[in-house]
Amino acid sequence: MATDLPATLPDVLAAHSASSRRIHYLNGQNDRRSVTFGELRTAALGVLFHLQAFGAQPGDRVILHTSSNEQFLDGFWACLLGGLVPVPVAVGISDDHRLKLLQVFTALGKPMVYTEDGQRTRLQDYGKASGAAALVDELNRRSLYVERVTDISRPGREHPVRADDIAFIQFSSGSTSTPKGVVLTHCNVLTNIRAIIERGRFSAQDVSLSWMPLTHDMGLIGFHLCMFTANIEHTIMDTRLFSRRPLLWLEEASRIGATLLSSPNFGYKHFLKLYEAKGLDGLDLSRVRLLFNGAEPISVSLCARFMQEMKRFGLPEAAMYPVYGLAEASLAVSLPEPGQPCRSLTLERSSLAVGRLASVCAQGSPTGLELMVLGTPISHCELRVVDDDDRTLAPGTVGNLQIRGGNVTSGYVGLPGGQQPFTADGWLRTGDLGFLTVPEAELVVTGRQKEIIFVNGQNYYPHDLEAVAEQHAGIELGKIAAAGSRKATGEEEELLLFLIDRGSSADFLPVANQLRRQITEHTGLNVAHVIPVKSLPKTTSGKLQRGRLAQAYADGEYDAVLAELDALAAAKASKGATSEAGGSDLQTTIRYICASVITDREIGLDDDFFELGVSSLSLAQIHERIDEQFPGQLDVEDLFTKSTIRAVAAHLEEKGR
Repeated sequence: MATDLPATLPDVLAAHSASSRRIHYLNGQNDRRSVTFGELRTAALGVLFHLQAFGAQPGDRVILHTSSNEQFLDGFWACLLGGLVPVPVAVGISDDHRLKLLQVFTALGKPMVYTEDGQRTRLQDYGKASGAAALVDELNRRSLYVERVTDISRPGREHPVRADDIAFIQFSSGSTSTPKGVVLTHCNVLTNIRAIIERGRFSAQDVSLSWMPLTHDMGLIGFHLCMFTANIEHTIMDTRLFSRRPLLWLEEASRIGATLLSSPNFGYKHFLKLYEAKGLDGLDLSRVRLLFNGAEPISVSLCARFMQEMKRFGLPEAAMYPVYGLAEASLAVSLPEPGQPCRSLTLERSSLAVGRLASVCAQGSPTGLELMVLGTPISHCELRVVDDDDRTLAPGTVGNLQIRGGNVTSGYVGLPGGQQPFTADGWLRTGDLGFLTVPEAELVVTGRQKEIIFVNGQNYYPHDLEAVAEQHAGIELGKIAAAGSRKATGEEEELLLFLIDRGSSADFLPVANQLRRQITEHTGLNVAHVIPVKSLPKTTSGKLQRGRLAQAYADGEYDAVLAELDALAAAKASKGATSEAGGSDLQTTIRYICASVITDREIGLDDDFFELGVSSLSLAQIHERIDEQFPGQLDVEDLFTKSTIRAVAAHLEEKGR
């Protein structure tokens, strides 16, 4: 199957237009809709008619900004059939997402936008508040709203494309002043798809299920385009549904007999948190072949815990499938051979500097770091490990990871040639560090080049220190970030720990002292500062942006709070936290629901969810549990304007009258 695929994505769509296989859209426990591959093509042509009527011409770029998976795919394939270039941009609840949309819109020269009418009001409010009202107005004028595409009976005009034409542009998930758009051709994408199908041994007998967003490469390429190309029946679960009801993911996998699944670290953690509270019965996961895990870095202990818990439902020991990839590679770089249990190596932390030979130590060693082995490079993708001068290093030596091949992007849209991430001899710099094992030549990723912390002449990895905090100081994973930074007046880099905290400075101080003590005891490092923060900045795919925290420290943004903490420490002052008491029965009920989801701090009646930095996952779960007790009386969108316990209770009281 992998050697005779069509040359372009429209050719793939045409090849399967008569297939009886279906795409299933799971939008709720009892809200399912399915279309055949042929019906997808018909719908895409109908959307293309409207895009062309709106003025789209071959080669134009079209931002896809819709929360509906079905509407997204109809629009995505419409663009491909018409020779347009789709540009996926995630719909989110935060201002960072709105900023990202405006940044991409500007970077692309203000292209057409295929979006939802419901996004318009929130974007306009953001524009007024941020001084970008004129830009928002221009985006709205360039927007075709999906609600107005009601008649898809008339097909648009197809436009022939070639293998070397741009298929789509995928922007980096982070919010930056200059977002980077990865340009992928049809050849790039299909080269990668061929290799994934081949290594993963996909067949038409497979059945897949994914909750990963279609704006992410794993969701779009891995669990739609790959599945479509391999003629695999696949279900796409709404990511918001997974956020609200993570247990439904494996309930659905059991129901449909899924053989292919996927989740990064935070998904397993999110699932297990509710599973351990509520439990599950009657699942059958025995058909699962591959459970893709591409988080960076992959948590070995979390994988082990998930596999142990799901063993009772027949999940095969060899199902966990740790992989390495990036958007610049279309998706995959290295995959293991299927059918083998995943394996890890415990390595001496001190041996993981660039140019050092990675040294294996005993599992559980206090100086060791356990890392997952991520398979070998797939076909048509070369991988090399080099020093800081781009010279190839011997196998087993830690270095910078670089790739080249038919699946690798030609660069970022709008970025000058001198800033493109390529070496003089044409290799793409991934920004990741790792080594190839001896003699298997399997990849082990050890960290990110830019996130290394230099302390006392040694290199340390942030995720390692964060794991120590979790294991020994009881800090919940995802609530802490380690980073290194140096102020202009400083002589050396300082080790910083940023910890989510909602209490007073007096209450935070003993927590900081305990955390500092545990890090020092287990690593020998001196923590310069433990800094309380409202939230940890993350990309839309969930990756921690430690660099933003380090820069904020260097810029003096935390000087005031650090001065306050220093004063409290010097005076040995402590201040008890005051919490609100009383409240109506309804307020007490809502507070109890919030406390069942947000366990790391107390929320007062008038504390704003968004100002507190409550994650979208937590917000979705709060809405789900409120809806269980008060069905249909609160929409998730209501939480944007009724974002306190008091306001939610008042809304429910009004609805109940």
